[in-house]
Amino acid sequence: MRNSDNMAIQRVNMKIVVTGATGFVGQSLVPALRERGADLLLVGRDRDALAKIYPDIPSIAYADLATVGRGYDLIVHLAVLNNDVAEDSAHFDAVNVDFLLQTVDLAKRAEIGRFINISSMHALTPTINTAYANSKRTALARLAGTEGIAVTTLFLPPVHGKSWAGKLSFLNRFPGPLAKGLFKAVAAVRPTVSAARLAHYLTDKASTAAWRDEIVSDGQIANPIFRLSKRAIDIAFALAVLVFGWWVLVLVWAAIKLQSPGPGIFTQERVGRGEKTFTCYKFRTMQIGTAQAGTHEVSASSVTPLGTFLRRTKIDELPQIWNIFRNEISLIGPRPSLPSQTLVVDARRRYGVFAIKPGISGLAQVNGIDMSMPEELAKWDARYIATQSLALDLRLVVETASGRGNGDRIGA
Repeated sequence: MRNSDNMAIQRVNMKIVVTGATGFVGQSLVPALRERGADLLLVGRDRDALAKIYPDIPSIAYADLATVGRGYDLIVHLAVLNNDVAEDSAHFDAVNVDFLLQTVDLAKRAEIGRFINISSMHALTPTINTAYANSKRTALARLAGTEGIAVTTLFLPPVHGKSWAGKLSFLNRFPGPLAKGLFKAVAAVRPTVSAARLAHYLTDKASTAAWRDEIVSDGQIANPIFRLSKRAIDIAFALAVLVFGWWVLVLVWAAIKLQSPGPGIFTQERVGRGEKTFTCYKFRTMQIGTAQAGTHEVSASSVTPLGTFLRRTKIDELPQIWNIFRNEISLIGPRPSLPSQTLVVDARRRYGVFAIKPGISGLAQVNGIDMSMPEELAKWDARYIATQSLALDLRLVVETASGRGNGDRIGA
């Protein structure tokens, strides 16, 4: 994903309704949308507050949306009871579920073509059981049956504009250049999204039919601190295996050679970043002569007894430290497919997965998604790219080492 600071400003001809514009996200997004040339209509319960903040933008009450909102292209719903408010579940449901559905109904009556529901990524994490997160998940379930208007939910990490809020508000105390540098470091640890990027996304997607529920973030491709840190961790891991575990590599290689005829190291062409192929190195876990195909297409009888152990413990992946040294693969990333797995390649191409290096393990793998499910795999890979951070990579390393993600399923 491109860094929002470097995105060119392209003027658009769009009419957008925005609710909840008095909050931090709204006060960051509205100027960004106007900068792109969007014609805005603001909706809120307190019109005086809207007029004070945005004296030159028309504003209306919710009761007027069904009539005044006619002719607008889409509505962005920011009105929400946030997770920093001390309220009970009933109050959260009243605002984040019931009021949301009422606003959807008003947008339908105004014949607005699309409703954009803004949510935080908390709704995607089942282990977060706050009243806020639960209300957001309930809202998603209720929206699933909506008819008469196209509904899209965008999941956002913490939003930043020309200033920072919430846990990032401490950055406002530093001078501009220093604050931006510190922010890059913070953003390398946890995903974020700029209001400019969100505005770009909304206006760019509006000209296409490719709308889907997804996470919108700044990504890490343009974050030098993340890139350098991730590369340093990869190299440190590969060196540690080579320096301290060379004897394991030698013993495993010898055991494979003794147990079955053929080489100890298995090589195979895989698809990497930018759809460029590279040679992937692994300890051989299958009999010589096994077809070059996806693992789920290979018979279980093709796996050697030692290979079963190596695959379960993931020791078979260790020779890929050579791919790490060659900068072809990372510890964490989308697992590389075979060039012949065209359904996987096509799906990943559509979801922009080839923008980053593949990995030895990844988010899809630890969640049990493999090459036998191309579309679902590409969605999880895209989710990893959107939520990529040092904290997530560390969690995935720990989960992989603890036994989650046993590789692609072996065929029957």
